[in-house]
Amino acid sequence: MVAQCRRVLVIVASVIIVVFALVASCSKVPLLAPTGTTMRLIPESASVSLNSQVTIVAVLIESGTALSGSGSGGIVTSTGGGTPVHNGTHVTFTTTLGTIQPPDAVTTNGQTQATLITGGQSGTAHITAYSGGASATVDLPVGTAAVKTVTLTATPQSLGVNGGAANIVANVTDANGTVLGGVPVAFSTDHGTLTPATVQTDGNGNATTVLSTTATAKVTATAGTVTSNTTTVNVNSRGLSGFTASPSSTTAGTPVTFTVTPTTGVNLSNVHLDFGDGSAIDLGAISAASTASHVYGASGTYTATATPFDVTGPNSALSTQVIIGTLPVTLTASPANPTVGTPTTLTVAGTSTAAVDHYQWSWDDGTASFATSSPQVTHTFTSNGAKTIRVDVIGVGGGLIGSAQLSLLVGP
Repeated sequence: MVAQCRRVLVIVASVIIVVFALVASCSKVPLLAPTGTTMRLIPESASVSLNSQVTIVAVLIESGTALSGSGSGGIVTSTGGGTPVHNGTHVTFTTTLGTIQPPDAVTTNGQTQATLITGGQSGTAHITAYSGGASATVDLPVGTAAVKTVTLTATPQSLGVNGGAANIVANVTDANGTVLGGVPVAFSTDHGTLTPATVQTDGNGNATTVLSTTATAKVTATAGTVTSNTTTVNVNSRGLSGFTASPSSTTAGTPVTFTVTPTTGVNLSNVHLDFGDGSAIDLGAISAASTASHVYGASGTYTATATPFDVTGPNSALSTQVIIGTLPVTLTASPANPTVGTPTTLTVAGTSTAAVDHYQWSWDDGTASFATSSPQVTHTFTSNGAKTIRVDVIGVGGGLIGSAQLSLLVGP
């Protein structure tokens, strides 16, 4: 009987030892998501800069349906049926680019998170999280792989006649308009030099270089496979070396010759001449000194302007002043002492080489005013006494360029 009791005690003790061993073994097995768990990964941003980090939040719902939500700074809202998995459920994270810390995390209220840490390598980070039979993946573009837009600006946009330096700034953003830091940007130009030619963006997504040029330059920038808009820095070189008028002081109706001289070696597509009286002409493309003649139809002081154009548009204009006076017109009669019924010849003088359109005659003896193309007219007075004759000289442009008046005593 005693022996049997001893055997029973040994068996009981063995069972107790086995139970404790099983309990100890179970306590070492990590808690994983049960079958039917739905998992979703939510990054706090849609892309990642180089040499930076981003938080990835994992949401696990037991017996859940479709999950939806957004993440920012590790705070996640989610909807869907089911309940959060037990606290302490282990989730393992992996990535194909960069590193992820911690690689194993536990849940609280159905959520946990890890941080993707990027280095200097661009590409797409394929991030996977799994726990038990639940898993989820998300792809995050890193560095140049995330570039969607490169916007280029120049300050200043115009330089003086001798050129100079301008700051060129490229701003790099992803598809959501978020700035990207640490992205290398390569600049190029068709004139001048860029220092440095390749720059990494800062925390504001900006890469800055300096353009030094003596000629109008176009600049572009490339980040990854994306090329920016083209920005132009203009150098306001003077396209004309001279602009003169001859004579610079004359009378109305007299032709004035303007001479336009381009700068040596300049490539002009046109020179626009504005004569200052409402009329203008285009000389077209010129490569040597060119002339144009113009007649001012009225007295006054005029400022003529020559504006050169090249492939970039208008450049610095040159101006010259022209002083236009009235013609020294005179009117004479032959005979000087006419009599009634005797034809009298009236002659206009002083128009020289002026461009005259017509002569307008006015009489105070009852004769209606009339015009002639000739500076000479014959008139017969039908009554005696003092007579006044006036002639107005009208230029080609229709303006009054001179006048004269004559008083005669007509005898019986």
